[in-house]
Amino acid sequence: MNERRASGGREATDRDVRWLSDAEQRAWRAFLEMQARLNAQLNRELQETSGLSSADFAVLVTLSEHPDGRVRVLELARGLQWEKSRLSHQLTRMQQRGLVDRSYCSEDRRGAFIVLTDAGRRAVEAAAPTHVAGVRRYLFDGLDERQVAALDAISRGTLDRIAAACAGHPDPIAAECDGAGAVTSADTTGEHVPPR
Repeated sequence: MNERRASGGREATDRDVRWLSDAEQRAWRAFLEMQARLNAQLNRELQETSGLSSADFAVLVTLSEHPDGRVRVLELARGLQWEKSRLSHQLTRMQQRGLVDRSYCSEDRRGAFIVLTDAGRRAVEAAAPTHVAGVRRYLFDGLDERQVAALDAISRGTLDRIAAACAGHPDPIAAECDGAGAVTSADTTGEHVPPR
């Protein structure tokens, strides 16, 4: 690629930028298309079978993975890697549908808890098999053990490099770097829903 890009107020030359090779460019674009199409397909199937969006499901799974089904709003935003405003709108819609509730503690001023309701737990337990079946059908059924290990190594290595890059970032929501790339519950959506 011979394009020139602006960089720090000056024009970047080909010597300044490590452009992607043709093979890397193909892999990168295939990855982006795969991710977009996979997410869209899983979301479509989830909505058709359960009435839940992928955003609903991500929130419910995160809550279901906590023993008491309660998570602070800030912790939930960090785990999902969402802006607070996005999470607030999402939680309002889910609360109106009876999937989650808010709990306030007068002795603790660090903010509200989001609580998984019985209806929310039933919804995520009913939806999880469809989601997991889709993940298996579209991704893991096409991989052998070596490829699964490679996917895991690639993903964790990338998470480690992102964690190192955002260490010390001033925004605690935008920079969830603790655990040096540890996979959060939002990353494993649907693979585990605890029993009641």
